[in-house]
Amino acid sequence: MNVAEFDFDLPEHLIAQTPLSDRTSSRLLTLNRATGEVEHHTFTKLSELLQPGDTLILNDTRVMPARLMGIKSDTGAKVELLLLKQLSGDRWETLAKPGKRLRAGAQLSFGDDGTGEPLLRATIIAEGEQGAREIEFHYEGIFNELLDKLGEMPLPPYIKERLNDRERYQTVYAKHEGSAAAPTAGLHFTKPFLEQLQAKGVHIGYITLHVGLGTFRPMSVDTVEEHKMHAEYYELSEETAAMLQAAKDRGGRIVAVGTTSARTLETVAARFAYERLQACSGWTDIFIFPGYEFKLVNALLTNFHLPKSTLVMLVSALAGRSAIMKAYREAIEREYRFFSFGDAMFIY
Repeated sequence: MNVAEFDFDLPEHLIAQTPLSDRTSSRLLTLNRATGEVEHHTFTKLSELLQPGDTLILNDTRVMPARLMGIKSDTGAKVELLLLKQLSGDRWETLAKPGKRLRAGAQLSFGDDGTGEPLLRATIIAEGEQGAREIEFHYEGIFNELLDKLGEMPLPPYIKERLNDRERYQTVYAKHEGSAAAPTAGLHFTKPFLEQLQAKGVHIGYITLHVGLGTFRPMSVDTVEEHKMHAEYYELSEETAAMLQAAKDRGGRIVAVGTTSARTLETVAARFAYERLQACSGWTDIFIFPGYEFKLVNALLTNFHLPKSTLVMLVSALAGRSAIMKAYREAIEREYRFFSFGDAMFIY
């Protein structure tokens, strides 16, 4: 399968640069998997589309202020680090810019303690591909407090506007810090709207998947099957495992909020293919593209994704490539807002 089959022309002005003031006021395109019918609503229509007994699964990861701006200690040249994954202790997997100049052994400095000394130092331990670097930090005090002081929200590169309110790039239910990007389908929810769904009889459960390198790295192959996903850490609690098992037992509909939730659910489904679901954690590099048969996910709430991305392939696996491409063309014609701060799509 050729990656080019998932390409489309997207006018730049449709890339949402700022979040809406009211989270629930975004638009909602619905796609019926059985008929291919597309309809257009606002996000609050979801309260009618979800039925009593449905199980809604959200990713409660919290985004770290993972972008650090500093200098190369010997030359004073500007450097940028994006923290992706804590490996052990003070060692982290990162993306570094400019990668070509940052070799193993290089020393980096961040912030100023008021005496001219940096608040945070780092040594590049190892080099990877496409800007990946293993870093060891050196500091006094508590790392998370320093990160909160020095770090910036790691907004995707297609967002050029500065985000004034950090919390607007967090879901209202964000709990477990560790992501390098937000699970953006969840940005549309407010606490009152979630309470409204629960009052209707919708079961709401939470999983955790910390979004990592896969979100930032474009596909570098021509054939879909050749692509390898970067592993990301996930957790499933006993409470949510029991909720999902109950939904399976009664034949209830499981609705994933976002591709991160969908990938986690399908990872869990494969792990417990022949037994009852249980609490678990681990690393997943599952790559879902057309031809994949979903085992837990029956419906998906998601944003609109980049051309030729693994996320467009995932939604195409659920609804069919031709149906997705048709829906995307219609969304572009009607000027839906795309990507992280954009509008939503409900595939059911």
